[in-house]
Amino acid sequence: MTDAIVAPNRARLEVNVISGQSAVTSARASNPLKLLLPRSRGPSVWAFLSSFGGGFVAGDQTSLDLRLGPESRCFLTTQAATKIYRNPRLRPCSHRLSASLEEGSLLVLAPEPIQAFADSTYSQHQEFHLHPAAGLVLVDWLCSGRAARGERWTFKCWQSRNEIFLGGERILLDSLLLDAAQGPLRSAHRMGRFNCLALVVVLGEALAPQAAQILADVAAQPVVPGAPVLFSASPLRHGVLLRIAGERVEEVGREIQRRLGFVPELLQDDPWSRKW
Repeated sequence: MTDAIVAPNRARLEVNVISGQSAVTSARASNPLKLLLPRSRGPSVWAFLSSFGGGFVAGDQTSLDLRLGPESRCFLTTQAATKIYRNPRLRPCSHRLSASLEEGSLLVLAPEPIQAFADSTYSQHQEFHLHPAAGLVLVDWLCSGRAARGERWTFKCWQSRNEIFLGGERILLDSLLLDAAQGPLRSAHRMGRFNCLALVVVLGEALAPQAAQILADVAAQPVVPGAPVLFSASPLRHGVLLRIAGERVEEVGREIQRRLGFVPELLQDDPWSRKW
């Protein structure tokens, strides 16, 4: 169901189990945000977060509140890469997500990468509160910009901050800041040959075997100098944090898909069957 319009720049999505299936019980969005619900009921809800113009212009500050009720499942993504347009006056441009996952629920948050144009600025803060028996799969990634037009790492500033609380205890605080004021981002000692960075988190008691498998697979693979894709993995309580850097966005996308090969079974459908 869709409720009354919320305040400007805000959206809210709530998913609960109704008659044995996950279903959207509340969905609200106001300009410039849009919520698209191609599957509002089923084994898992599928939702797409979008915006008028396909991205953020100077001064856009948006937020999304997300709640998953007990045993519900939701796949949340975007229609395409989120574009961050030029912002020569450096007006605030940001997005905030606050998610609450109740007992037995599962959130797969896997948007397309953020694409920051030349002279743009952007920051995002994502906060997740999980019941100890909830599960989270998080993908947060960024490409270098419009590389085909020569815009490689030419934005002004980009920052992403992810906080995860499990049973009320913060178990992850990860913040990445890329600031051109500290020197050219595309220099050999910063981004160098890479055009895409990704962070992947798999977390929750029910996902502990999948997280352990990722850790084991990464530990068993040798480091290949000059490889087009590099990755590392770190253990979390009941989970894993995976970092990926690649020369091409498509290669990083395929690596994410390969590492998250268990997700289609959880959602009872393959969210990447028509991508990459």
